[in-house]
Amino acid sequence: MHTTHQLNPTALSLSESNRRQFLRNAGVAGAGLAVAPLFSGNRSAAMAAEDAAGNMIIHTTSPLNSEPKLDVLTESWITPVESFYVRSHAPNPKIDPASFRLTVEGLVDKQLSISLAELNGMFESTSVVATMTCAGNRRSEHSLIKPVGGVPWQAGAIGNARWFGVRLSEVLKKAGLKENAKHVWFEGLDEISKGGGTIPFGASIPVTKAMTDKEGMPGALLTTKMNDQPLTPDHGAPLRGVVPGYVGARSVKWLGKIVVSDRPSPNHYVATAYKLVQEGTPVEWDESGPIYRFPLNSVICSPVANSKVAAGQVSVAGYALPPGQPGASIAKVEVSSDEGRTWTVAKITSPLREHCWVLWKADVKVTSAANELIVRAIDAQGRTQPQHADWNMKGYMFNGWYHIPIDAS
Repeated sequence: MHTTHQLNPTALSLSESNRRQFLRNAGVAGAGLAVAPLFSGNRSAAMAAEDAAGNMIIHTTSPLNSEPKLDVLTESWITPVESFYVRSHAPNPKIDPASFRLTVEGLVDKQLSISLAELNGMFESTSVVATMTCAGNRRSEHSLIKPVGGVPWQAGAIGNARWFGVRLSEVLKKAGLKENAKHVWFEGLDEISKGGGTIPFGASIPVTKAMTDKEGMPGALLTTKMNDQPLTPDHGAPLRGVVPGYVGARSVKWLGKIVVSDRPSPNHYVATAYKLVQEGTPVEWDESGPIYRFPLNSVICSPVANSKVAAGQVSVAGYALPPGQPGASIAKVEVSSDEGRTWTVAKITSPLREHCWVLWKADVKVTSAANELIVRAIDAQGRTQPQHADWNMKGYMFNGWYHIPIDAS
């Protein structure tokens, strides 16, 4: 299926003059003012019908790539499975759980081949609440100023779930790490057509990340359940890696193989993709390292873009995500209705936990002259969400101030 560029709802109803002003303010930098056409393609009627009938925005169907509508996304701190975004690079593989085995090899003292029953029986089970977000979340805002490839995510490629499984560190200890072990590779059982051949989706993380467990927060988890239910095929059944604090691309679905190495994985999705590049020269690709931790971010989910609101106090709500660094947390969320001249501090309405988003609400004074709402977040270390985010060729890690247009009267 052909994937088309689509724009975030924040700009769909703007006039061209207002759109240009929006682009100057909307947190996209680094690509000049070469404004892209409002649409560079159309989705199929069937996909539009699915959008209209349900709560998910369907970007592609084979493989499935979908995200929840924003007013649905923040109905609860724990995201229901049916409202959790789906990112796939190939159709779901068919896996028989009864014959499934996870292999562990490479720089280990003892290679392992583990069934699901053995995984659950040999190692202590644990759970963690952690947010997962696609590196391409908010990609459509990059395409407002200059088109980028990839799934045209709006701001819903994120979710917060309870993941149940075993610590990766315990499995690696069972295998025994050799002295020169530096990276842990993950390989999925999916089959992606790439370069005239077929490859699995892959990722890797530093061994130090895998082995750094804290009380209530594993460095990484091998999961079999999501929100106390068995993983669904769309979310990686029967086994998925989950790496708290890292972008979702490092949490490999349908995990079938772990390789311990002295270097990052050579898999396309580590060695080539999921990097921040602006010019795309060979040397820039080679010099850019893999993306790991997700950035500080915040989004307005209600009211939705282009809503008509009455002048006065307007209830605004959304989510904020602390950066993926250990111990980071959200200290403050601020909302403005006057282009950032004044700010209203929001109330955080959900728990504060490491590697988890927060939900927030604010009553914001809106005058009839207001034409947009803006949100920004500040973390406990004093880092403020940047007003502008640098454009990059793949549309990753967008975290400029989030703007939505409103119609105030």
